Amino acid sequence: MKTAILMMAYGGPDTLDDIEPYLLDIRGGRPTSAELVAEIRERYAKIGGRSPLLEITRAQASALETALNRQAAASGGSGGFRVYVGMRHWKPYIREAVAQIAADGITSGLAFCMAPHASKMSTGAYRQKLRAALDMLQQPPALDFIESWYEQPFLIKALARNVQAALLRFEPQDRPTVHYLFTAHSLPASLVAQGDPYADQLADTTRLLVAQLGLRPEQWSFAYQSAGAAPGQWLGPAIEETLPALAAQGMRNVLVTPVGFTADHVEILFDLDIEAQAVALEVGLHLERSPSLNASPDFIQGLAQFILEKTAVRNEQS
Repeated sequence: MKTAILMMAYGGPDTLDDIEPYLLDIRGGRPTSAELVAEIRERYAKIGGRSPLLEITRAQASALETALNRQAAASGGSGGFRVYVGMRHWKPYIREAVAQIAADGITSGLAFCMAPHASKMSTGAYRQKLRAALDMLQQPPALDFIESWYEQPFLIKALARNVQAALLRFEPQDRPTVHYLFTAHSLPASLVAQGDPYADQLADTTRLLVAQLGLRPEQWSFAYQSAGAAPGQWLGPAIEETLPALAAQGMRNVLVTPVGFTADHVEILFDLDIEAQAVALEVGLHLERSPSLNASPDFIQGLAQFILEKTAVRNEQS
């Protein structure tokens, strides 16, 4: 019997015409103002008229399935794995992926988000979607939910390799002066007071990555990006404030690494590559970005080993 692996990601519009219904899904059916629709449409137009997230997630899933089955066969395992993709806010929806797992006759497996850090607003929302999808079926598969994987060595090593690769974009004489800026998606600051683990887990990932890279305290900093428009305080400092502050301190070369993301999408391709780059140019910074993990072989191989270990624990407990 095969084991199902459900890989979940946020989702994104396939075309510019999809933007309004996509925002409707994000907003739980509440209509979006014409001004906001136009603003989001312009952002996607500037990154090619669509989100690459589904294509990248499917590539990750395909590579993960191959790696899982190869490693399982090498260790004498039986049954094999099938990896499914479900999106939180766009097609194919999580409910569609779960229904397909059941239709394929697979009765058990694991589900996880392509977001390593846990939060009520992120992984918590995925868990709710998963639970609702399972509740729709008469005979739902038993899918264990992986809450987070922010501290896994394979993640840290993959991020470090990408940082080191991006460093080569600077001139050799400038590399010793590069300031390393790590970022993640901002969330409402009120979550911290509620005991949400998101900020602490991001701090742990960054601490592990800094140690892997061997950076001194003055060589790096952390900022949040892509804050929402909802009222109230959001986690900071914001990258658009941090970049001018670094320039005022005399920095001239900055390498940004979005540690809270595992794939290219609008928050990377627009918020960093266009908006943050514009801020950097305005204040006289040479800004480069580490490539996203996407379906890089070292990342996928590490993820496969992590999934195999989780599956082994699950099988021992069942």
